[in-house]
Amino acid sequence: MAALAPLATLASTGVGLYAQQRSVQQAQTMQRAQVDVQSEQQEAQRQQLLLRQQTEARERTERLERTLASTRARLAAGGLSSDDGSAATVQEGLRADAAAGQRDSDALNEARLASGRASLLNPDGGLTTVSAFLRVLPRFGTAVRSLLD
Repeated sequence: MAALAPLATLASTGVGLYAQQRSVQQAQTMQRAQVDVQSEQQEAQRQQLLLRQQTEARERTERLERTLASTRARLAAGGLSSDDGSAATVQEGLRADAAAGQRDSDALNEARLASGRASLLNPDGGLTTVSAFLRVLPRFGTAVRSLLD
């Protein structure tokens, strides 16, 4: 039986190396799949935010046009021309407020997009099971070798 101990050690080491290689390959495959899924989710989120931004911009433009039309109608009812003087100033103020709101909305959407990006450098915990397995593997080889002694 003592002559089998070196063979058992060699077999245990070979099995350990093979298991380690397979574990690393599986972890890399899993990590690539997670990165792919995460990038698809980020793209979907980006598309949703862009669609929401476009919808808000369209609604803001329509609201501005309705407000300007209403202002022109009230000014015309009061006998003022809507193209000059204080009427033009009021309309320019409304346009400036709408543009500022659009800039704020754009900045908010950019911040949302930026915060949704997960760093690839952050640990995802995917390798914890592999490292635990690799810590147990030498003990398994030692146990097999002691049984053969």
